[in-house]
Amino acid sequence: MRQNKGFSLVELMIVVAIIGILAAIAIPNFVAMQHKAKRAEVPSNVDGIKTAEVAYDAAFDGYVTADVAPRAESALDKTAFPWASTAGFTSIGWAPDGNVRGAYAVTSATATDILVTGACDVDGDTDLANYTATTSLNATLGSADANVY
Repeated sequence: MRQNKGFSLVELMIVVAIIGILAAIAIPNFVAMQHKAKRAEVPSNVDGIKTAEVAYDAAFDGYVTADVAPRAESALDKTAFPWASTAGFTSIGWAPDGNVRGAYAVTSATATDILVTGACDVDGDTDLANYTATTSLNATLGSADANVY
C-alpha cells in the first residue's frame, strides 16, 4: 500500500496567496512606521532646544535667536544630514547627537518668550511636518494631519 506524503499543489497555492495578502497589508504599515520613527527626531530636538534656551535665559537673562540649521527647509528630504551649527545654537550650547533629518531654528526671541521650530520631510513628498515650541508649550505638530512625515 502506497502512502502519499506532502502537500498538493492547491494547498501550496492557498498558502502562497495567504502570505501575499499578509504582505500586502504589512508592507504599507511597515513603511508608515519607519516614517513615523524618523519623524520622531524632530519634536525631541525642538524640546531640547527649548530647554537649552530656558537654561540660557536663567543664566544670562535673555533668549538667543538661531538661524535655520543645518540646512534650509527647501532642501529637506529623507536623508540624514550632518549637523552644522549656527552662532545661536553655539551660544545656547545645543547640538544633536549625530546626523539629523530636520531643520531647526529659534525665532521671535523676545524678553519673555521664544518660538522654536523644527521641520522635516522624511517621506520625500515635499509636505513638511512642522513642530513648534514656546517657553510654555512643548513641541506640537503644526499640521492637522498627523500623517504628514
